[in-house]
Amino acid sequence: MSAKVSIQAPLAHYQWGDGCDGWNFVEGPGLSVKQERMPAGSSEALHYHQYAQQFFFMLKGSAMFEIEDESIIVNEMEGIHIRAGKQHRIINHTTSAIEFILSSQPSTVSDRINL
Repeated sequence: MSAKVSIQAPLAHYQWGDGCDGWNFVEGPGLSVKQERMPAGSSEALHYHQYAQQFFFMLKGSAMFEIEDESIIVNEMEGIHIRAGKQHRIINHTTSAIEFILSSQPSTVSDRINL
C-alpha cells in the first residue's frame, strides 16, 4: 500500500547548511524527491553531481541559481533543470524564507562533489 507523505509526515526530516530544513518524500537509488526550506540570506556550497540530474521547483519566494558561469533567478511557481556534471548552487538572495521541491534522478546519495 502506498503511504501519503508531507512535511508533517515525511520519510525523514534533516537539517543542512546554515539553518536550512529538508523533508524526504521519496528516497531510493533511482529517484529522490524532497521539499526544502532556506532562511533569508542563506546559500549552499558550490558543487556538482557526477550522475544525478536535478529539478528544482520554487513553491515560495525566488532563488538565485549559479549554474556553471551563469546566474539565473527562479521565481515562485517556476522551475529549473540542472543536468548531471554541471557545477551549481542555490542562494536565497531575499529577506524571506524560500521553499522548493527538489527531484534528483538518480538519487544524490554518495554523488555530491563539493568545490
